Amino acid sequence: MSTPTFDQLLEAGCHFGHLKRKWNPAMAPYIFMERNGIHIIDLYKTAAKVEEAANALKSIAKSGKKVLFVATKKQAKQVVAEKAQAIGMPYVIERWPGGMLTNFPTIRKAVKKMASIDKMSKDGTFDNLSKREKLQITRQRAKLEKTLGSIADLNRLPSALFVVDVLKERIAVAEANRLGIPVFAMVDTNSDPNNVDFVIPANDDASKSIDLILSTVCNAMAEGLEERKVEKVDTAAAGEEGQAPRRERRRVSRAPRREENGEETAATEAPAAE
Repeated sequence: MSTPTFDQLLEAGCHFGHLKRKWNPAMAPYIFMERNGIHIIDLYKTAAKVEEAANALKSIAKSGKKVLFVATKKQAKQVVAEKAQAIGMPYVIERWPGGMLTNFPTIRKAVKKMASIDKMSKDGTFDNLSKREKLQITRQRAKLEKTLGSIADLNRLPSALFVVDVLKERIAVAEANRLGIPVFAMVDTNSDPNNVDFVIPANDDASKSIDLILSTVCNAMAEGLEERKVEKVDTAAAGEEGQAPRRERRRVSRAPRREENGEETAATEAPAAE
């Protein structure tokens, strides 16, 4: 697993924070200096925190659990969608539906509604409806697809949340904290890191910075998924090899016994001669 170097973080602009007057004092440990009224993030700490978060996310992916990516700001939408789709993880890039985690059964009902509409269009029920009803259902389907289409495969609560800009996604972070779901996040100098389990201090406004951090963690998760596949193959192979000796032992047990003098005993006694 490769982590970004200091120069790569610098080139991507991960060190640029917000104006000094907008800072959150809780981010003081991650701030290196102030220049021209703008806080500069300590990239050595960023590199260490990225590596820590990547290792933790790799373990989660290796165990077969889901990580929900959340980023509704314009600069991050496309990047998050591409990276999450590449590793088969759910994501939210439109408005965060309130209660998505704390009221998860209701969200699942909405996803099932979307599936039932698809079923109607396939089994011919859709053709028997009036033009107005078709239009209403089509619009409802499009609305559900826009907000919930990316989490259609999320059948249970995610094991972790990855958030870009905790200030903008504060509702999602609050719901995760309430349920005890670990939160991984890119945290800028104007945000509160106290509600985040794995803080990645970095510029969350520049698309290059977001792309670099997401590429690192998603590549680590892809490695975890690949290792999971390899372990499954090895386990299956070991299981097949373990069955073969047992069959061999059964065959050996059926072989005729040998007496001390070296002569074999017959399986059945011959009838005595008269």
